Amino acid sequence: MPHVPGLRSPYAKVGRLVYFGRMIDKIRLHARGTLPADYINNLGKAFDARCCTFLRVNYDELTAHVLSAPGADAAVDAAALTFAEARGGLRSDEDCEVWCGFMMKRGWRDVGAEILAKRIKESSLEAAPIMSMFDYLDFDEGRDPVSLRAWEP
Repeated sequence: MPHVPGLRSPYAKVGRLVYFGRMIDKIRLHARGTLPADYINNLGKAFDARCCTFLRVNYDELTAHVLSAPGADAAVDAAALTFAEARGGLRSDEDCEVWCGFMMKRGWRDVGAEILAKRIKESSLEAAPIMSMFDYLDFDEGRDPVSLRAWEP
C-alpha cells in the first residue's frame, strides 16, 4: 500500500496504548471517504477488534463517539481513549504494558507468523527487516520503523 495521509503508524501511542490512534484515524478517514478500499473490509475487525476487546468497548459506539468529536488532534484522541475507558474501565499500567508488548510483536514467532510471511511476499517486501505485523504495516505504507526505532517511547 502507498502512504495514506492522516493514517499514523501502529507504533504511535495515544496515552499508554499503541494502535488505538491508528484505529481512530481509520474511522475518520473512512467517514471522509479517503480510506483506501483495501482497508475498509477490516474496519472493526482484526487489530481493531482486538483493541476494542482490550478496552471492552463496542467498535460501533467508539466510532460514533469519534465521529461526533470536532477535529482530530492529540486532545481529541485522548478524549476518545477516555470515552473508551469510561465504557470499559481503566486498565492498569501492567495491562497496558502487556497490550503494547503483545501488539508490537504480533507475527513474530506466534500464530500470526504465517499470515505475516504471506503479506510480506504479496507486497514484495522480502528484503525489508520486518519482524512483526506493525513493522509490515509501516514498511508497506512507506515508513521505516526500524530506522526510526518506532517501538521505543
